[in-house]
Amino acid sequence: MATITDAYADFGTIGRAALEIVARRHGLEPGAGDRDAILGTMRFLPPHPDVPAALRRLHAAGLRLAALTNSTDEVARAQLTNAGLAPFFERILSADSVRRLKPAREPYEMAARELGVGIGGIRLVAAHAWDVAGALRAGAAAAFVARPGMVLDPLVPEPDIVGADLGEVAERILATELPA
Repeated sequence: MATITDAYADFGTIGRAALEIVARRHGLEPGAGDRDAILGTMRFLPPHPDVPAALRRLHAAGLRLAALTNSTDEVARAQLTNAGLAPFFERILSADSVRRLKPAREPYEMAARELGVGIGGIRLVAAHAWDVAGALRAGAAAAFVARPGMVLDPLVPEPDIVGADLGEVAERILATELPA
């Protein structure tokens, strides 16, 4: 809602508000300690089983990898470090730095600037249709990880790469970006 209405709030604040809404809908009133414990789990989410090997493969092939997240810089670094994924990324970038959350175009444009390339020189990889839509509409390439239950937005052109998991997406990226 914040991105659509152009009223910025950081992702943690939005997460806390969403938790409050869900609790109220269910007639619950969690204490501050409970809220902090629930929200703190974001820093310790494990990666999907296919992710480390796929990132290792992309990294070993010499592709530049950066993470772009709506989380704050502190939370993003904690998430990726705790998941064992931080070493694969050249940069960990937060949409918070431009005070606009994805899928607004500013985070994707910031990522391109930070990496020293034009917007058409980056490819977002995500399992969220809204993130793929934001990247494509900003002028970036995209790849969609079609995990169970995840579907693309029919109002947005389909990205050139779609796969059932990150391993399949990585295979297609390597075939596209590093043709034999």
